[in-house]
Amino acid sequence: MNTAQAKRVLETALLTAGQPLSIRDMRVLFDDALGADTLRQMLQDLKLEWTPKGLELTRVASGWRFQSRPELRQFLDRLHPEKPPKYTRAVLETLAIIAYRQPVTRGDMEDIRGVTIGSQILKQLEDRGWVEVIGHRETVGRPGLYATTRQFLDDLGLSALDQLPMLSQSNGQTTALSSLVEQMPVQPSLSLEEDNSVKPFDMPVAADAAQQVQDQAAAKALHESEDFLQEAHDEAHILPVAASPSEPRDDIGMPHDRSDGPPLSANPDNHPDHPLHGEKSTPE
Repeated sequence: MNTAQAKRVLETALLTAGQPLSIRDMRVLFDDALGADTLRQMLQDLKLEWTPKGLELTRVASGWRFQSRPELRQFLDRLHPEKPPKYTRAVLETLAIIAYRQPVTRGDMEDIRGVTIGSQILKQLEDRGWVEVIGHRETVGRPGLYATTRQFLDDLGLSALDQLPMLSQSNGQTTALSSLVEQMPVQPSLSLEEDNSVKPFDMPVAADAAQQVQDQAAAKALHESEDFLQEAHDEAHILPVAASPSEPRDDIGMPHDRSDGPPLSANPDNHPDHPLHGEKSTPE
């Protein structure tokens, strides 16, 4: 098989796959006849060839996929007029804490938010495929350590956690996490409302978030992370794909410290075997 034929096969596989394809998947596609370096070069060639078209080839946490370009969203949205689900402030804050401070226990999250976090919030985030328990802290009760999944990064269009920006970059933005989440594919079975008395998150300014969190430094970092995550999803325009289980977690790059306050990063003393502490790697 010559290069042109191989590229055609790879292009077709990427266009018809129901999920991102890793380099390992692509090697299986060619029965290991092509090496990883050759495949990466073909991917770059395809990415360049598709530049003037309505789809773009991009790399996310689970591998490579084609997705629609942001400038075409206004037209594609007309085919999906249904309203997305609403998410409570509690859900969005919990998700942001996990994203920026993982791995964290439920107690860590409650210390940052200053309020109790219901089990249903964490269960719903797990059901959505955005967070998972990756281990346990060796302390009384051995509480579970929560971290985000590859699916979370895929939905944001990111390939690694270190692509999350410095929090100061999103300070003051009004398009926040709720927009990111609301514009993901609708799943009617997942209504992430804490209870009927809780109002949906309505993109508050930083001062609103700070009033709900006792630790002011953590509150500022938390709200800014919501700003970024929501805006990131606002710009993520992917082709509808079938949901699939996340691949086993490889080392995904951790974000750098996001504020002038306490470092928002995992503490290796709490969980030295956490997979995010190693060198960053790409799914192969």
